[in-house]
Amino acid sequence: MSIGPLITAGELAVELSAGRPVTVLDATLVLRRPRHDGDFVAESGRGRWLDAHIPGSRHIAVDTDLSVPHPTQHDHHPEADVLASNLAAAGIGPDTSVVAYDTVGGLWAARVWYLLDWIGIDVRVLDGGIAAWRDAGLPTATGEDAPVATPRASWQVTTKREAWVDRAEIELLVGCGNLVCGLPEDAFQGTVPTRYSRRGHIPGSTNVPARALSGDDGRLLSPGEIRARYLEAGVDLDREVLLYCGGGISATANALALAHAGVRHVRVYDGSLEEWSADPALPLVVAASA
Repeated sequence: MSIGPLITAGELAVELSAGRPVTVLDATLVLRRPRHDGDFVAESGRGRWLDAHIPGSRHIAVDTDLSVPHPTQHDHHPEADVLASNLAAAGIGPDTSVVAYDTVGGLWAARVWYLLDWIGIDVRVLDGGIAAWRDAGLPTATGEDAPVATPRASWQVTTKREAWVDRAEIELLVGCGNLVCGLPEDAFQGTVPTRYSRRGHIPGSTNVPARALSGDDGRLLSPGEIRARYLEAGVDLDREVLLYCGGGISATANALALAHAGVRHVRVYDGSLEEWSADPALPLVVAASA
């Protein structure tokens, strides 16, 4: 098993050149900025993968391959055994070592990491994504060069950690939970259009934007800097941290950053604002200027 949740471009290149069996997944999905409330537009990242990718990597569609239909959410996590079955069809088993990356800032790679880590698979995220790979002077490939995945027999998940918190529990904790939103500050305050039904944030929650936990080069900040960001936001890192965002993606990037900082007692509200805002009876806080 890997020691930490991240791998550098240089480390990955060494593992691949040494012939270590590593499955590299490009998890790119493109979410367009909303032009008005309720404007949710997602585009496959496969075209970007075809244009340039780490040699031997495969593209995985997080919104279909690793998600299941849900009444209010686009990217809801499958049950553990369903996830294992989907992964087996892609040639990934409980003994597979996986590295995930994307080309859009790392949020989708973090989602892959969170899902696979949940069921005990050895998974790491390429720190800085494909930009870091290029910065290291490493080559990219184009077109269909990925090996065809050989399906494996599905397995029953026996090892998984507590990873999810549902709406009912969040409702009980409104105003008194260690609840953190990973959206940008303007989305948290409700001052810009949202992809979801209503603007704002869950009462009592605080804001640690996921993208603010990386530097200009896309690499995660140091563990000390990440911990400092949470402490400045009033988060008690000695207690369980509950994470949410718009649709459960940025929240997993927050979870990745916390794991990098040595904090693993976290759970993600997967429905996040996409589910919460769909019920007009549930409260949301919006800045007065919105």
